[in-house]
Amino acid sequence: MAEAEGSIRIDKWLWHARFFKTRSLATKIVSEGKVRIDGTPISKPARQVGPGAVLTFVKEGDVKIVRILALGERRGPAPEAKALYEDLSPPPEEKSPANPSFDGKGKPGKRERRNMDALRAKVDPFTLE
Repeated sequence: MAEAEGSIRIDKWLWHARFFKTRSLATKIVSEGKVRIDGTPISKPARQVGPGAVLTFVKEGDVKIVRILALGERRGPAPEAKALYEDLSPPPEEKSPANPSFDGKGKPGKRERRNMDALRAKVDPFTLE
């Protein structure tokens, strides 16, 4: 089977660019139809992609949008993998802390627990009522 010049399998490129730890994980994501090329959903890991294609997929709960700049010869170190694509993803949203009244320095003490409980119940922590 002749491979088109300047193209590579989508699963192999995702693995080269270090989006997935193994090529089989990349194949699984593509097979499940969770990857789009230029807005078109695909489900075949053998689909060829080349420079200029825009990929959209979900990785660790975040939507990734990347433009392919180069194909890559191997799965190299991270700086080499970063050179294969341009990240077009929106910046991640800042998440509010689960416990806004506790700053997260170790286990909360008795007073901090009472204050957190009071905030949840909207009761004054210094009164017994």
